Amino acid sequence: MTVLLTGAAGFIGYNVAEALLARGESVIGFDNVNDYYDVRLKEARLARLARHKNFRFERRDIAAPGAVAAVLAADKSIDRVAHLAAQAGVRYSLTHPEAYIQTNLVGHFAVMEACRQAGRIKHLVYASSSSVYGGNVKLPFAIDDKVDQPVSLYAATKAADELMTHCYSHLYRLPATGLRFFTVYGPWGRPDMSAWIFTKAIFDGKPLSVFNHGDMKRDFTFIDDIVAGVVASLDRPPQDDGKSAPHRRYNLGNHRSEKLLRFIELIERATNHKAQLKLEPMQPGDVKETYADIEAAQRDLGFAPKTPIDEGIPRFVAWFREYHGL
Repeated sequence: MTVLLTGAAGFIGYNVAEALLARGESVIGFDNVNDYYDVRLKEARLARLARHKNFRFERRDIAAPGAVAAVLAADKSIDRVAHLAAQAGVRYSLTHPEAYIQTNLVGHFAVMEACRQAGRIKHLVYASSSSVYGGNVKLPFAIDDKVDQPVSLYAATKAADELMTHCYSHLYRLPATGLRFFTVYGPWGRPDMSAWIFTKAIFDGKPLSVFNHGDMKRDFTFIDDIVAGVVASLDRPPQDDGKSAPHRRYNLGNHRSEKLLRFIELIERATNHKAQLKLEPMQPGDVKETYADIEAAQRDLGFAPKTPIDEGIPRFVAWFREYHGL
């Protein structure tokens, strides 16, 4: 059978596609390849996926009326959907809010409705975000914590996706799982994420903007661990007991809250360059610390992150050097 994977040209989507193809799955990638960041990086990912005989690509927008439904109707072998397409980025949501409504709300609805119409989808796995925890101060963030205090529109759209999916799961008995990703980094990462931004600035000899004067902590999670969690989730759809909605949510994080300045120090070591730090105030929409409680994912999915930042950062920097010919 076949997995429909939205966001296939993206960072996490590309890596999940590689993992599924490596174990013999057929994958139909779906992505509009927008210009939120350098399209050449997305095309490079797609070129690598195109080498697999079991990969097919649909260059479409999930929010376009009927686009997802048409693919599901045309290929009856699709029995699972990994919905990883989204408009990402907290700061971008401050200046381009319409992109988040269109992709994260309208697009997410289109995916759910297409699954409902198909009537055969065994499991819808979709990307949520640690950003949904917003203004929460209790650490670590637990899956049952309230998420009604978003501090960015991006976070609000992801929390809304979870609510909408729960409703669809309840009404139409659609097995669904939402995964809250915590600060993912690694090879083939995004240029708008901290690992790329810091590494590029260090190699370019330019100052690094470090917000909240460096007093920040993040649960940095290596891409291989995230991929393992997504695939494990895809293999374990919630069971429908006929009562509660067959909808589950999990945190996928490293279960370690690391100081941002230590993260930068490891990049300095891996690049053999010293960073020029430009300490700045906290940015709107940002939070001081993230930290994932992964107990539920460990119990239900066998999720066990293996890569501390001491190992992950050198691997990312090595890829960054190779990709840019440094």
